[in-house]
Amino acid sequence: MEFGIFVQGYVGKRAETDPEAEHKALMEETEYVIQADRSGFKYAWASEHHFLEEYSHLSANDVYLGYLAHATERIHLGSGIFNPLAPVNHPVKVAEKVAMLDHLSGGRFEFGSGRGAGSHEILGFMPGITDMNHTKEIWEETIAEFPKMWLQDEYVGFQGKHWSLPPRKVLPKPYGRSHPAMWYAAGSPTSYAMAGRMGLGVLGFSVQKVSDMEWVVESYKTAIKEAKAVGDFVNDNVMVTSTAICAETHDKAVEIAAGGGLNYLQSLLFRYHDTFPRPEGVPEWPELLPEYSTEIIELLIQEELMICGDPDEVRAQCGRWERAGADQLSFGLPIGISYEDTMNTIKLIGEHVIPAVDTDPVHRTTRFRQAAGS
Repeated sequence: MEFGIFVQGYVGKRAETDPEAEHKALMEETEYVIQADRSGFKYAWASEHHFLEEYSHLSANDVYLGYLAHATERIHLGSGIFNPLAPVNHPVKVAEKVAMLDHLSGGRFEFGSGRGAGSHEILGFMPGITDMNHTKEIWEETIAEFPKMWLQDEYVGFQGKHWSLPPRKVLPKPYGRSHPAMWYAAGSPTSYAMAGRMGLGVLGFSVQKVSDMEWVVESYKTAIKEAKAVGDFVNDNVMVTSTAICAETHDKAVEIAAGGGLNYLQSLLFRYHDTFPRPEGVPEWPELLPEYSTEIIELLIQEELMICGDPDEVRAQCGRWERAGADQLSFGLPIGISYEDTMNTIKLIGEHVIPAVDTDPVHRTTRFRQAAGS
């Protein structure tokens, strides 16, 4: 199992007291990715969200990832996501950005796509729609066109219901063999099997505890065996996300987690991701989840809803996801905790956890891409 981190420009309540909170959040997260690169993490994922105040101010992630392409050496940089819906980003411009980032990163780019966070975001670009499933139709019409744009010398063009393009040379072409690995951001269990049938990797950003996810991962692994890939190769990959806090001792890690404002982050998540299933007990915004005490943190650890503890404990908790079939575990780093504690988490996981779990020096997606281009 490989490891990654996930950044999204989370500002939270800091803006109430610090006029530079937005800037600091974005700059700190670039440093987290740079440190993750040095610490042996293989992937970094950057969100694309719009209008989601406090929750995610990382709207221009192509610009952000272009900077990181120069600031890092080995880590793969992924769009988590690029939104390819024509009312948000014209598909051809998305294809161009993917290929450009593939060049700037030296072949380290990963193309994750999806349909947006929820009604607040989607209705900003498509104010006339009444059914959020309308975005699925647009995405399905579009996704298979990207490999054609990248691999055909002159793209044959497209005439669809939601967008069109006459024959054109879409430039630049991707760097080296084939094209970047393709992923889909899955917000519901049925999306995993759908992605598998299309040969796409899954970005599991809405993940429950390990035992509840095992059958979902299995449904993906079953579907991908019969995949009809929309791309040049099958990207047999399940990435799951989890909060991660690692410290020198268990008690210190729990103390950090309890003071990290995780209840506010989770409340914002369900405020904006209103297409996600809402667990029982999660209140409607602006009512917040109660603050997390040390007892609640201990319960979250016990229920496999958080990775938290000393390095040995974190390694064991990661092993549970590996046994469940996850190919990659990506950590959302709680921005409510201090810069120093976050950097310490990255360093400790890089020193004590990754070497014990991820023993393959080559990225999984690199192997798939090289095989396709051979």
